[in-house]
Amino acid sequence: MMGGNDQQAYDRGTSLFSPDGRIYQVEYAREAVSRGAPSLGVRTADGIVFVAMSRATSTLMEAESIEKLHKLDDHLGTASAGHVADARQLIDLARRQAQGNRLRYGEPVGVETLTKFVTDHIQENTQRGGTRPYGAALLIGGIENGEPRLFAADPSGTPNEWKATVIGGGRQEIQDVLEEEWEEGLSLDAGIELGVRALAAHETEFVPGDLAVATVTEADGYRTVPESEVSEAFEAAGLAGDEDDETSADDADAEGEDADGDAE
Repeated sequence: MMGGNDQQAYDRGTSLFSPDGRIYQVEYAREAVSRGAPSLGVRTADGIVFVAMSRATSTLMEAESIEKLHKLDDHLGTASAGHVADARQLIDLARRQAQGNRLRYGEPVGVETLTKFVTDHIQENTQRGGTRPYGAALLIGGIENGEPRLFAADPSGTPNEWKATVIGGGRQEIQDVLEEEWEEGLSLDAGIELGVRALAAHETEFVPGDLAVATVTEADGYRTVPESEVSEAFEAAGLAGDEDDETSADDADAEGEDADGDAE
């Protein structure tokens, strides 16, 4: 009985290590992230690409109100997964820090510097009593000294730099595609195509309108990619063809039924 009570103490405490060196609340927060819609980032030769699944859960919901990608500064963007409210708190924190850096030093904040500021804040919530870990993960990417850089921050407060990575649901399948197909010198368009193709490894049925896509380049800064360009990426990735084939097959069946009806 005492062992069960001890286990519950480790389970509920945000700042207690279990005997095997784990912090259960952090692991639960990671599980919350893994249950969210996936968001991925790809570093290309020209800049950073963010692609996120942002499908509405109801036909009555305004799709524009689903925010998975955010602008942090002219040269910085972020993608989130997990609890939306938690992610928004971290995004607002990052924006304030980016603005403060411009006001204080007269220059844009570095991608790594901003990431470590945010992850330091996240880590504090795994060490102090009376709080809980953030149930969200972020991808932070942008241009630093003319070079694109991409970082991931998880609920433990660990920052890692990536060439391409994903947060949220279906991580293993999507990451496998990124690891297999990412290569040095990718163009921005090729990065978008790779992102769309990688998400298709986890979610087979979606349309361009179900995705949010943004890029960060030195020339254009943070830019939201319109749906028309996302549709072009679908075609380039070889995904639109399946839908067209199914439509053609349905049309052919309908014509056959009409012909049978006329014959009768």
